[in-house]
Amino acid sequence: MTIAFFLWYLLYVVLSGWARDFMAIKLLGNINVALLLGLLQFVSTFWIAWAYSRFAEKKLDPLADEIRHEVEGKI
Repeated sequence: MTIAFFLWYLLYVVLSGWARDFMAIKLLGNINVALLLGLLQFVSTFWIAWAYSRFAEKKLDPLADEIRHEVEGKI
């Protein structure tokens, strides 16, 4: 997921630097491709955080609880 997000961000930076005509295409009113892709960066960041939170709650937290109970039980 980290690599995918990094590549997505890198694509945005590269397009902003070298594909200015493409990024300037107006989609709706004053909203252009650059603005849309920039906003999608925020959306993807929040989605990744939400997805990781769900993963951690389902998979990692139970393992951490199990380890904690094992350690506390042996002391």
